[in-house]
Amino acid sequence: MRIQTFSIIAGSAACNARCPFCVSKMTPPHGVILQEPEVNWRNFRKACLLARQSETTTAMFTGKGEPTLFPEQITKYLAVLKEFDFPLIELQSNGIPLAEQPETYCRHLQAWYESGLNTIAISIVHYDPEMNRKIYLPYRKEYIDLPKLIQSLHSQGFSVRLACILAHGFIGDPDGLQQLISFAGENGVEQLTVRPVSKPANSKSHVAKDWAEAHHLPDGRLEQIREYLISRGTLLMRLLHGAEVYDVDGQNVCLSDCLTLSETDQEIRQLIFFPDGHLRYDWQYGGAILL
Repeated sequence: MRIQTFSIIAGSAACNARCPFCVSKMTPPHGVILQEPEVNWRNFRKACLLARQSETTTAMFTGKGEPTLFPEQITKYLAVLKEFDFPLIELQSNGIPLAEQPETYCRHLQAWYESGLNTIAISIVHYDPEMNRKIYLPYRKEYIDLPKLIQSLHSQGFSVRLACILAHGFIGDPDGLQQLISFAGENGVEQLTVRPVSKPANSKSHVAKDWAEAHHLPDGRLEQIREYLISRGTLLMRLLHGAEVYDVDGQNVCLSDCLTLSETDQEIRQLIFFPDGHLRYDWQYGGAILL
């Protein structure tokens, strides 16, 4: 059995963004609450061992909320991960705490870098700050200074990935994607991942489900985006779960999806560790559990 990515649920369900398509709200909580949870470190080590023995090269911090709201917990996770020597360690974030509290997070980022963290993946929906504000910070007048945050992370040694949700009315066609690729290139972003907005089979939030359905890419649009990447770029690799990585004018672009289950029985796309000690391999199905 091979496992592509070892995902670690850091922090709690607390979040400072208001994404209307929040996947966390559409999937079961699986024991993740608003308060910082106690971590079952015994089972975490077992999960790390399973991931390493299954040829996993990437460990990724993600969350049912915003993981950087609990920086000390990330530090503790990284200390244990050191024992297993994962070559690639990533952190998925909306970037808001990192951008708005640089003095506070500078110390944490330095410690995380020294403990092996390689890449910061920032969730976005657009290159236009106003469009990002509407999604992530609708209760505020301004979005964060994303170019400044990217520059700051680079100065601290991190690689940056922009993880963009493709949605109708936002980035949803080849022209919009080209502008996004240009933005990534201008800011020296190492990796750009785009995936269409989606919803679980049995969404736990009607509001999030309705938004995802209303902003789903029109029929044929995703294929137009793929054809654009094929015509403008060079296919570098096709990952086992179907994602495609292209070089477009020197910019790394990955076209992926939000699915978790693998199409083969020889591979688990994502091993997911929850703080309570449970080990799962899908976000939405309660039966997808190993431990």
